[in-house]
Amino acid sequence: MRNFRILALGAVLALFASCAPKASVSMTVADAPGASLAVHKLNVSSADLLDSVKTDSKGRFTYNVPVAKGQPEFIYIFKGDTRLAALLLEVGEKAVVEADTLGNYTVEGSKGSAEMAEVEKAYSDFIREFASSGTPQEAMNTYVRYYRDRLAYVLNNSHSLSVVPVMFQNVTADLPVFSQSTDAILFGGIVDSLKTVYPKSKYVKALEVEAERRKNNMELERAILQAEQAGFPDIALPDINAEKVSLAGVDAKVIMLHFWDVDDAAQKLFNLDVLLPLYKAYHSKGLEIYAVGVTTDKALWASVVKNQALPWINVCDGYGAASPAVRLYNLQTLPSTILIANDEISSAKIDSEVALRRELAILLK
Repeated sequence: MRNFRILALGAVLALFASCAPKASVSMTVADAPGASLAVHKLNVSSADLLDSVKTDSKGRFTYNVPVAKGQPEFIYIFKGDTRLAALLLEVGEKAVVEADTLGNYTVEGSKGSAEMAEVEKAYSDFIREFASSGTPQEAMNTYVRYYRDRLAYVLNNSHSLSVVPVMFQNVTADLPVFSQSTDAILFGGIVDSLKTVYPKSKYVKALEVEAERRKNNMELERAILQAEQAGFPDIALPDINAEKVSLAGVDAKVIMLHFWDVDDAAQKLFNLDVLLPLYKAYHSKGLEIYAVGVTTDKALWASVVKNQALPWINVCDGYGAASPAVRLYNLQTLPSTILIANDEISSAKIDSEVALRRELAILLK
């Protein structure tokens, strides 16, 4: 009876394994009998080794890849350092791959993998043409053509995960194909499209992080350009009602730009013990405070602002130290206070409560 139970359990486990969500790869590599190949799976920022396989006497092998529903996987097949194929597998797909040892391949039975084959070939052709350009102008022309072609591809395939590797392609180690600051708009739009189809995909989430980084950089560049006209870099951050408030739009004789850490008890006390009395004393004379909460916990920030009943402009974007505002004003410590008078940043060093009171008395006498 005990042996029967063991056999029955084994049969159940085998049945469960056979029913587990997966995709299969049947691959033939020309002129590679008995070759050792490596199967890698993309783990957002790196291609991790999944398994090692060996082809039979005709260069063939079959491999099953675990794939969750709604979460396609990028799978790469290597022979040594040569990538033989890049696949994008959906659950239930049966990809049939014909390849050679030089990295040329075709795919049937997997729509995403067929798209990836086209993506890989286009990129390989571009890199080869770019490297063989005779002059800088020829290289630039090659790049512009490829950029426009990839832009068209991304827009025409905005609901396919095959666009993800395209958007991370590089011309050189330090030059992305999508290198313009305004490409941030493209990234944001593609993320929105992909999330409607693959809301749980780790690759879409990684692209979303990159889209946010590019958006922040674009806003940073815009603020720097505006600063040349305004005399100080503008920032526009959401207030407690999620309405964006522009620093440049504040109508006051003197603006106190104050960055503070909501997690620091001493800085919360500073609001009540120092800033509030100063605000009451000088607001009628032309002072406004634009206080930036530097934290990733917007709920906590909002709670502190409400509980302390802070009457000035309070804003927070929830990015903490990664906020474009923090980078724009090159902050090294918190709290930090900057005075803006007559559309210019005051040169006075505000490093203490005494210095702050002294400068306000001068500017608002």
